[in-house]
Amino acid sequence: MADSVDTPPPHGTKTDWLADRALRGLIGTVLRMPYETRVPMMGSALRRAIGPLVGYRQRAEQNLKLIYPDMSDEDRLEIAKGCCDNFGRTLIENYAWQEFSERLADTHPTGVGLDPLADAAAAGRPVIFVTAHFGNHEAPRQVLSAMGHVIGGLYRPMQNAYFNAHYAKTMTSWGGPVFEQGRRGTMGFARHLKSGGMGTLLFDVAAKGVKIPFLGRPASTATSAADIALKLDALVIPYFGIRQADGMSFAVEVEAPITPDTPKAMMTEMTKRLEAQVIRYPEQWFWIHRRWKKRKSG
Repeated sequence: MADSVDTPPPHGTKTDWLADRALRGLIGTVLRMPYETRVPMMGSALRRAIGPLVGYRQRAEQNLKLIYPDMSDEDRLEIAKGCCDNFGRTLIENYAWQEFSERLADTHPTGVGLDPLADAAAAGRPVIFVTAHFGNHEAPRQVLSAMGHVIGGLYRPMQNAYFNAHYAKTMTSWGGPVFEQGRRGTMGFARHLKSGGMGTLLFDVAAKGVKIPFLGRPASTATSAADIALKLDALVIPYFGIRQADGMSFAVEVEAPITPDTPKAMMTEMTKRLEAQVIRYPEQWFWIHRRWKKRKSG
């Protein structure tokens, strides 16, 4: 997706600008290193320096305290550190998406959703993959694309506009068409699906929608995935890219499709699927998001 000459420059807080400067400099440096060195180094940098500096680790600890008030400070700190580490690794993996793809070449997806996916592909039925900022959310798209599926996407720009200006290119440089969330982008995403296409959508950020319990606390959740699926009779399949113990490889799990129902019921089921993964691997979810922030009604 090429930048338009009319696109206004990004703007944000001083902290956002600082975080972007730090990350840009670090990304440029580590991309010159061998893959096996750069991924753990980027994780360590976010864990030890950048995460604490720009408030990511502290925000993760605050969210963990909200959800797990009885957890010890030491345990919350370790999960927050792991979250920052995973965030750093994910960033640099997605910036080097071609090498990331090569690393995933021997990764074979598993799960009961594979057969329904094959049936939908054969019938030309639209497929919406739903996932979250967990592990590396691009790993499943990479693996299934290598199998011959053309998977587009609908993404929500990052809150840090400075960083989003260049990070968004990592999603739009490969695979099927990727659209920015908004009226125009959603329409483009729907047209892609209507033609029998496949697309992925991350649903785990605070957005105007319905209140759904997530890890025991109500979280405002957009119903876009369910709304589009019901309108187009699209198959909805949750999938997750789970980072393995070596910190470099992944398991890709393709879960059973979500049963068509009301939008709220479908989003509730998607949220439960994510909850199960977060409980298994708490450090792999992006606790740095303001997932439970209060939104104005209306």
